[in-house]
Amino acid sequence: MTQILKAKQVVEQGIEELSKKCNQLKKWGITPYMKVLLVGENPASQIYTRNKKRYIEKLGAKCDIIHLPDSLSESDFIFEVGKMVSDQAVHGCFVQLPLPDQLSHIDVGELIPPSKDVDGFHQNNLIGVLNGDCGEKVLLSCTPKGILTLLRHYNIEVAGKHVVIIGRSMIVGKPLAMLLTNHHATVTICHSKTQNLEKITSQADIIIAAIGRAKMIGVKHLSSSGNQVIVDVGMNQDENGKLCGDVDFAAVSERVQAITPVPGGVGPMTILSLAENLFQAAREQFEQQEINP
Repeated sequence: MTQILKAKQVVEQGIEELSKKCNQLKKWGITPYMKVLLVGENPASQIYTRNKKRYIEKLGAKCDIIHLPDSLSESDFIFEVGKMVSDQAVHGCFVQLPLPDQLSHIDVGELIPPSKDVDGFHQNNLIGVLNGDCGEKVLLSCTPKGILTLLRHYNIEVAGKHVVIIGRSMIVGKPLAMLLTNHHATVTICHSKTQNLEKITSQADIIIAAIGRAKMIGVKHLSSSGNQVIVDVGMNQDENGKLCGDVDFAAVSERVQAITPVPGGVGPMTILSLAENLFQAAREQFEQQEINP
């Protein structure tokens, strides 16, 4: 029978563990504090930031959303980011994407210092992963980190396995490939120009779909073994306006060993990873202050 890799149990366990860590940090005089910069009135972005704030505060930490108008100029945006990251009380921060058109060209990952980069997008953090770090010294990109946490919870081993990632973004595909390699997986990255995709995915032990196309991955992409694991990163809408992933769940779910649902799979793991990064950043900044008061 197919195992459904739901995030709920993992997240509940994470809340318990992080709440304890927060209490410990508070004993040291530290309340983990995150700021989020939100520009414009994008409904999805407003929901995402509210959910993140609610989750962080549930742990006993602090989170503020800086909500700025859609018409914000580039110079004002840079100023606001600078003000946010220079706040000594703040341990972690990020800019909610997407940005309005006049700001969309800005590489926001480079505006946040690596020590406060809870999204894990700064080049120093990415280079750390490229150099073999698995999160011991750097802040990992949240979705890749969440995927590894989810697989680990369900005792799905990646070492020695062939993992096929469909998608090559800097948010998921590329950092995930590096992280999986650090965990001793053999990784193939596929994308929109890949030929014979079905042949490649049929040879995979684990398929991770992060292409952003509703129900793109179907039965034809699977092997006949029934032993594959499917991780669906997609968040799309189908022809009826219903939330769905990059995988045709109904078609493939009975033909694989395990699969993540959408919703309730990778999405909540990303928010858990964000909170873990915040607590890691707070602890490391405290330890650094102790060394260099």
